Amino acid sequence: MTSPTPLPDAEQLYGALLAGVKALAAATPQPIHLAGIASGGAWLAERLHRDLGWPGAHGVISSAMHRDDFARRGLAHSEQTALPFEIAGAHVLLIDDVLYTGRTIRAALNELFDYGRPASVQLAVLIDRGGRELPVEATFSAARQALPEGQSIELGRDADGRLHFVLENKEA
Repeated sequence: MTSPTPLPDAEQLYGALLAGVKALAAATPQPIHLAGIASGGAWLAERLHRDLGWPGAHGVISSAMHRDDFARRGLAHSEQTALPFEIAGAHVLLIDDVLYTGRTIRAALNELFDYGRPASVQLAVLIDRGGRELPVEATFSAARQALPEGQSIELGRDADGRLHFVLENKEA
């Protein structure tokens, strides 16, 4: 019998993500724009934008239309892309909750480039769980968490905005 995977504290990791984003922003030409990948990344981008006190609005990127498993997943529960800033020539900080295979990031980058060619794109995530299938790496990750192949970790958000993780066992 295997012991359950301990879940990290999402609120504690958010604090590390906030500090990491501040450091990235300090080293990046301004202005820099936040864009969160729906849905967990969008929640994080919204909160980061508010906590950083940046002007304007954060963006949301849907990876749904560019996913290589679109036929299976479809658009059923995906937020639509909303980028309230000019992408061409912008410095974009892409935010996501969990980095795993890299396929969601690839799809999000394709969507981003549909709106223009940014000057730079960096990636910040709460958790990097390894298991990459594509050459995608985060510029900053708050934590690394290895999980067995049959498990996934997803970010949840309570009604009061508190973040937590949910561990799911995938059917074989």
